[in-house]
Amino acid sequence: MEKIISSYECMFIINCASGDDAAKATVEKFTSTITANAEIVEVAEWGRRRLAYPIDDMNEGYYIVVTFKSEGAFPAELQRLANIDETVMRCMVIKLDYDAAEAAAKKAAAAEAAAAAVAQAVEAEAAEAEAVVEADAE
Repeated sequence: MEKIISSYECMFIINCASGDDAAKATVEKFTSTITANAEIVEVAEWGRRRLAYPIDDMNEGYYIVVTFKSEGAFPAELQRLANIDETVMRCMVIKLDYDAAEAAAKKAAAAEAAAAAVAQAVEAEAAEAEAVVEADAE
C-alpha cells in the first residue's frame, strides 16, 4: 500500500524567559525531530514577538513556523512532544490543502523574476544616465 504524504504547517510559541539561546536550542530540537521524520520545506523564524494575551504570565514569546511534508501519523506525535516540552507555550499543527513544496517553488520563481526585472530596470536607468552625461559633454 502506498504511503500518503501530505503538507503540514506547525507554529510553535516558545518561552523566551530564559533567553534567546534556550529558545534557539528548543527550535533546533524540534526542527531536528521534524527532519528525522519528515521533509522540511521551509523554516520561518519570526523571532521574539509580543503575545496578543498573556500566556503563563508571559507577554512575549519566540515564534517559529515550520512547513513540512510527512505521513499522517507524525503531526499528532509532534503535537504530543510539543505539549510535553515545558519550554513550548503553544503549538498548533495544521494540514495544508496545497502542496507546500510546489508553493515554495512558485514563490522562489516569482522572487527571482522580480529580482531580474529590477536588475534590468537598473541597467536601463544607468544606460540612460550615461547617455545624458555624454550628451551634456558634447
